[in-house]
Amino acid sequence: MRAKQSAERDKARQGMLAGDERYFPVRDKGPARKFAREWVDSRRLPSQYFLPFSLLILLATWVPWPMAIRAQVLGYVVTIGWPIMMIGVLFTSVYVAWKVKRLVTEKLPGESPKGVGFYAAMRALQIRKLRFPPPQVLPGGKPVPPKR
Repeated sequence: MRAKQSAERDKARQGMLAGDERYFPVRDKGPARKFAREWVDSRRLPSQYFLPFSLLILLATWVPWPMAIRAQVLGYVVTIGWPIMMIGVLFTSVYVAWKVKRLVTEKLPGESPKGVGFYAAMRALQIRKLRFPPPQVLPGGKPVPPKR
């Protein structure tokens, strides 16, 4: 029984990684969600760089700079860089949610746009390599080449 369950989990995992919608969780199923995923994945958005930028800020606070340089570096990063990034993330998230909802209502008239904007905005915040389900299109809208 354990071997059978393990085989089923492996099959489901491979299906999810391959982009087979039958194996996706409920939150990722449907044509509207697929459209939102492809729309976000086909673009480079400022919000996807938020987590790496935050990690750089964290690492900059741990570097043993001389006190004069440390104050300047952290001052510029915290007073200029961080607020600019937060405003960029906020505007990008609002724009992505608005745009995807509008496009879903135009291109998929039978689908409910409820929750699709938030879904797209949250996907846009994730680092591209860590997105799940994995992106099926490259930036620019080209399909992802198959893995060997």
